[in-house]
Parts: sequence; structure tokens; C-alpha cells
Amino acid sequence: MEKRTIDPWKWGEQTNSAQAVAVTNVTGTLYCSGQAALDENGIPSNADMRTQLIQTIQNLEQLINESGYECKNIVRLNIYTTSTQDFFTTCMDVYVPFIQKYGIKQAMTLLEVKGLFATLTVELEATVVK
Repeated sequence: MEKRTIDPWKWGEQTNSAQAVAVTNVTGTLYCSGQAALDENGIPSNADMRTQLIQTIQNLEQLINESGYECKNIVRLNIYTTSTQDFFTTCMDVYVPFIQKYGIKQAMTLLEVKGLFATLTVELEATVVK
């Protein structure tokens, strides 16, 4: 698998993402459903957004690893949150190290939504290649 990011504007270098990702010689693609702060019994967390993001990332990592893929090969990561302001003020110290840990440079969309399942406040949806 070969991956190339495209970021034609200088400001894009500061976004922890890429404007586009081109991938060739792919042997598999994993489309992950939105992962959230659910425990192994499917019970949603009622913790704050930052704590939920920590569990959400752990769930996403487990899903990707158990599927035989690697987090470093995430090419698209969509974030759904009930408050983009809360995400930027309370979660960046969790989100940015996750991206940096794997050297991910992904296409992404951040969306504020009216609500998520039950008490959930953040959800991550990924596409991974190999």
C-alpha cells in the first residue's frame, strides 16, 4: 500500500489532517462503523466528552487491530460531536496525541450533531487500508 497526502494550501499544515489522501496498491479496505464510548456490554458512558473520547479511541484501536489492520493506515476519520466547542476546548490533548502516536495524516470531517445515542457526546468513524 502506498499513501500520499495532498494539502495545496499552507494553512492545511496546521490542521492535524490532510485535504486529501491518495492510496494505491491497496490489498484491503476496512470501513469502521462509528465507534463511541460503549463498554463491552454495549452500555454507553455518561462521563464528560474528554473521558468518552479516551474510551472511544480505545474502542477504535481494538476494532482496527482485531480486524487485522493498523491505525497508522487510517486514511479517513470523521468526528461526530454534540459540541465542536467542547471538543476543541477539552479533547485536543487526547485527540492530537492519538493522531501523532500513529503518524496519521488523514482526510477528516468534524461535524456537530444534535445528538448521539443515549448519553454519548463523541463518535469516531474511520476508513483504514492495507
